[in-house]
Amino acid sequence: MKLYIKQKAFSFSDKFYIMDEDGTDRYYVEGEIFTIGKKLHVYDMNGSEVMFLSQRPFTFLPKVDIYLGEELIATVVREISFFTPRFVIELLGWEVVGEFMEHNYEMTYNMAPVATVEKEWFTWGDSYSLEFYDHKDELNSLGILLAIDIINASQAAANAAN
Repeated sequence: MKLYIKQKAFSFSDKFYIMDEDGTDRYYVEGEIFTIGKKLHVYDMNGSEVMFLSQRPFTFLPKVDIYLGEELIATVVREISFFTPRFVIELLGWEVVGEFMEHNYEMTYNMAPVATVEKEWFTWGDSYSLEFYDHKDELNSLGILLAIDIINASQAAANAAN
């Protein structure tokens, strides 16, 4: 099962559009503006919020919390690594390992693959394909992908400021 995630370019806040492999719109994402730490709301096509992501400001290692409703289901933490990006997904027990250029990721649980992410090159705004192997992992893997995008964008902005 696959989802395709496309970030809208040239927007004041983060906006993503998410469709399935049949081209059917599944979710849309809107970010809040003027916040300390990024905040994203994920909505289904009926306009109901299904997930909320909140970046924790002022932490040594970047962290993003993922909520389904009021329940904290995961915290994505970037680990210190030298050649490949690595993330620990607290509460779920998943791990994410990326390639050197931060364009492809594999999500695992107990070393078994859960989902893979491929980032498209040369697009206006970020574009991803997310393949997950069990339907029950759809929202978890989508939330983790969005959290990684938040972390990578924040680090790119910090590097550009230096």
